[in-house]
Amino acid sequence: MKLVQVLGAGCAKCALVKENAETAARELGVEAVIEKVEDINVITGFGVMMTPALAIDGEVQVVGKVPTVAEIKQLLQ
Repeated sequence: MKLVQVLGAGCAKCALVKENAETAARELGVEAVIEKVEDINVITGFGVMMTPALAIDGEVQVVGKVPTVAEIKQLLQ
């Protein structure tokens, strides 16, 4: 099971990243826990200074942009 974390303070872009991650996991049939991380201390603990960001299994994969469903699918495979 994959752990997908959307890092951001709750903006519209962050919500879109979460939606795209859910869609990507569903379309691939990948079991994933998708969680929203809004605690700034946790976000900076990842070394992220710009949101939205996406981490998969504890590793930051995307920073400062909204990845497409297709981009997230590539990261989940």
